[in-house]
Amino acid sequence: MKVREILALARGYPTRLWLTCFGAYALSQMDLALWSYALPVIRVEFDMSRTGIGVLTGAAFGLGGVALVWLGMLADRIGRKKTMIGGIVAASVFVAAHGLAMNPVALGALRAASMASGGLLYPATGALVAEEAPAKIRGLMTGLLQVAYPLGWFLASMLAVLVLADHGWRVLFIAGLIGLPFALVVKRAVRESSRFVAPAANAPRPSLGALFAPGIRRRTVTLFLAQYFFVIAYGGAFIFSPLYFHEARGFDIAGTATLVGLSNLIGVLGYFLAAWVGEFYLTRRTTTVIWTLLGSVFFVVFLWFTDGYAASMVAFSVMAVFLLGAAAVKFAYIAELFPTHLRATGLAFCGSFAVSLGQATGPALIGWLADTRGWNVAMFVGGALPLLVAGILYLYLKPLPSGLDVDEVQRRLAT
Repeated sequence: MKVREILALARGYPTRLWLTCFGAYALSQMDLALWSYALPVIRVEFDMSRTGIGVLTGAAFGLGGVALVWLGMLADRIGRKKTMIGGIVAASVFVAAHGLAMNPVALGALRAASMASGGLLYPATGALVAEEAPAKIRGLMTGLLQVAYPLGWFLASMLAVLVLADHGWRVLFIAGLIGLPFALVVKRAVRESSRFVAPAANAPRPSLGALFAPGIRRRTVTLFLAQYFFVIAYGGAFIFSPLYFHEARGFDIAGTATLVGLSNLIGVLGYFLAAWVGEFYLTRRTTTVIWTLLGSVFFVVFLWFTDGYAASMVAFSVMAVFLLGAAAVKFAYIAELFPTHLRATGLAFCGSFAVSLGQATGPALIGWLADTRGWNVAMFVGGALPLLVAGILYLYLKPLPSGLDVDEVQRRLAT
């Protein structure tokens, strides 16, 4: 399909919706990424070991993920738009409140709350774009929504460079309030999904149990496990990358923030490539498998075959191209795998909850191994190996042609 044809299909409300969801998701990811850049300074202030900082991060993600499963069902109960606005407002307040925490317990509680509320943007925006985008470019629009992830990390890195060294980590988190006015933009620019119908008073409410009904149970379990292993690497390794570059390779705080931020920005190329290939050349399932396995390979190259600053940036960027690209194409795929009345619930469980558990496991595992076995072993076990497992698990999901209406996807899955 030509670019002109794609732009014609997206003209009007689909473009406005995508831009609004993209902005909300980018600001949410910026808020969450501030934590990673602040970790080296937080560790010093509270005199915590790498294991301790890993457990703190992991526990916050775990608690936030449990809360997010239940909150995520709101999008199937009260609507995608209301859930999106509520998540933006709550996350902005909780992130800014990090600067008031006087001990690790309070900091962990605020991190869990910000994870739960900010994570609502994943199922809400995913369901909205998947249901409102034209079928022929749904995968492209949904996948490119994930470009907001590295953009958020890049914005956070620039804030870290400007604020962290001179003003400290507490001032850095005040940036969370930047996203607060964006809730008004969402209220004006976005309308509720045309496919969403609020459950009637006597109708069964969307629930986790429905995800394990016959005919959908195997899909749910396989996808959950694949997502969990993927995010151990995707979340854990990226969260700890500033600390890794600072401690294992000796780069200064500003240098590590710049390296990780620019690598994430370069990784945007992977989103475009994966979304384009998955939409027009291969199935989304097959593209997800290929990109995930290549991410594992280049993770090993980055860890064991580079050492200097320039080489580290190049290798880390190439790895990010595949790792982040896989996240783009599978985001569209996950949204297709669940029927409309369970779409946000499925995204919350197999997306947000699996993501949160992976981000809980990754930091705890990497932090412990870094203390006991060294940084390279920690990043290998917590990065390259989980990606390999995830790539294999994705193979067990059913490949479907791209460009189908979401209802047609469900019909084919049922057969």
